[in-house]
Amino acid sequence: MLACLVSSESLPILPSAAPSHPPPPLLAAAEGELPAWLAGIGEKKFRAGQIRRWMISRRIQSFEQMTDLSIGLRQQLADRFSFSSLQTVRHQVAGDRTEKLLLRLHDGELVECVLMRDPGRKTVCISTQVGCAMGCVFCASGLLGVKRDLTAAEIFEQVLVLHRLMKEDEKITNVVVMGIGEPLANYNNLMQALDVLCGDHGFGLGARRITVSTVGLPRQIREFARCGKQFNLAVSLHAPNDELRTRIVPVNKGTGLKAILAAADDYFDITGRRVSYEYVLLAGINDQQDHAEELAGLLHGRNCHVNLIPMNGVSEMVMTAPGEPRTHQFCDLLKDRGIPATVRKRKGADIDAACGQLRLNRTANGSVVEGECAG
Repeated sequence: MLACLVSSESLPILPSAAPSHPPPPLLAAAEGELPAWLAGIGEKKFRAGQIRRWMISRRIQSFEQMTDLSIGLRQQLADRFSFSSLQTVRHQVAGDRTEKLLLRLHDGELVECVLMRDPGRKTVCISTQVGCAMGCVFCASGLLGVKRDLTAAEIFEQVLVLHRLMKEDEKITNVVVMGIGEPLANYNNLMQALDVLCGDHGFGLGARRITVSTVGLPRQIREFARCGKQFNLAVSLHAPNDELRTRIVPVNKGTGLKAILAAADDYFDITGRRVSYEYVLLAGINDQQDHAEELAGLLHGRNCHVNLIPMNGVSEMVMTAPGEPRTHQFCDLLKDRGIPATVRKRKGADIDAACGQLRLNRTANGSVVEGECAG
């Protein structure tokens, strides 16, 4: 899902650290824990709001920069809490100013997130799991399997880390949950993180500025629809029939397109939000005219949009993207049949990369090694 980048600028690769047990990250504190702790050390509870504003709204890198707090309180914060649970292992910058981070978690596991810049729009793409269990055959994210879910704090903190990369006159306008992992398989933690993103005590983003991508988990899609907010839903379809989709997306065997489309229809009926269908184009596999015709028939009459994504090549896989003529023929046929469709614009187009590739390029002992992200 996530477009990995190979950089023209990179931070040095840090050696892998053995998992340690630092103080708990501040943003992972349970509701009420920070005010209670402040009261216990003789501070006013309103300081909790000040601290959260510093953590979320301002681009600081340590407790020491919270200059309207006393030096003593800043030191006590540093003794009691970690400023962040995420460590930047590699920072990559593309020619179009797209930035990608490889982040190490407290237990040594790795995830990726991306900042994408367009005129009037700054989008961050975040991960929800360490690895992925869905097994999509074209995606590097799942080659190592799934290790664990990210916590709500780890999901949300990716946004904070990317926010700190931005200039003072820049702000995050959109969030796409399309990184490593299946978001709806980590539903509760995802929703807690989105609540912070949308809340006045967080970034105050409107739900319509947040898109969640899923391989298609019908029960969770319906639960997502009933959450009471108008998030955008993107379903990773990738094939117009069950036989082909099960080859490409093995988890489809236990669900099937009929159930997924029915759940997506319910999402539209409940929220009124048009559903997007993502379709990764694989040369000679799902990119033929017959596939486009079948896809148009499958989506006929639905209020939807198809987002065509030429595959980002991965060195561990033999599949490739079709050429531009084939890609645009596929898109034009859908539009001719009345299905709105576009070809996704690649960010960092001057470099090749693929989702999960940075995480994949590790030695057996877990350290990060130099390697070209092929995409």
